[in-house]
Amino acid sequence: MTVFIGAIIVLAGVFGGYVLSHGHIAALWQPFELLIIGGAALGAFVISNPSHVAMATLKQLPSLLFQKKYTKSFYLELLSLFYQIFNIIRREGLITIESHVEQPEDSDLFSRFPLITKDQQALNFICDYLRLMVIGDMTSYELENLMDVELETHQMENLAPSHALGKVADALPGFGIVAAVLGIVITMQSLGGPPEVIGLHVAAALVGTFLGILLAYGFVAPISNALEHKAFDESKFYECMKTCILASVNGMPPQVAVEFGRKTLPSDIRPNFYELEECVKGIR
Repeated sequence: MTVFIGAIIVLAGVFGGYVLSHGHIAALWQPFELLIIGGAALGAFVISNPSHVAMATLKQLPSLLFQKKYTKSFYLELLSLFYQIFNIIRREGLITIESHVEQPEDSDLFSRFPLITKDQQALNFICDYLRLMVIGDMTSYELENLMDVELETHQMENLAPSHALGKVADALPGFGIVAAVLGIVITMQSLGGPPEVIGLHVAAALVGTFLGILLAYGFVAPISNALEHKAFDESKFYECMKTCILASVNGMPPQVAVEFGRKTLPSDIRPNFYELEECVKGIR
């Protein structure tokens, strides 16, 4: 929703100011300039990025239109799941969670937390490290190092679409100049014709520069930044899981282990101590 609101503000500010200055909107409609700029930008994007980054970018873009995934209720469910898991481990031993970890889709434990089980990557992360805990051959330091390596790779993959679009945003003003130069070439071909025809060609050339700059700084660069924020939100989610698991491995009681995870969360979505306690009581 914020993407739409921001786009409307950009368009209203730019074109509203232009119209109020007695400009004619029809003069800005130059579809061939858009074709030159958009085609060049798309081609450069395809050339500069491997196919999996291009596909990841296309997959991530629609997610900007939906509500934020990592909300307070999402984290309450995550921390409640960890509390339940750690409580079972504390009372009955690590071996009792093996059946839940091996078949999480059939587990009555995981089925109580639908927001988490719908996220297959998160579920795999949880089950993989619980499985390593069951094996019991790794120290907390070794487990932490392994997590850090995985999370670093995960973050790099998540940031790749943002960086790819950022490069396109940097190039768009240059493609606008390309469109403008081609427009000037056409104008030079029309020298000797009626002044109004030459004026139209010059205007079209200038619109090419305008569109390149507007698309770069009004749309593509902000979308790149939005994807970057989305990637950091997901990294924080994995950091929270990592902190909870390591706290449990280091012998912290279940309530304290999930409190460690709660403390890693940003203030705008972090549940307070009593909210988490009430949620855990409900699960209990």
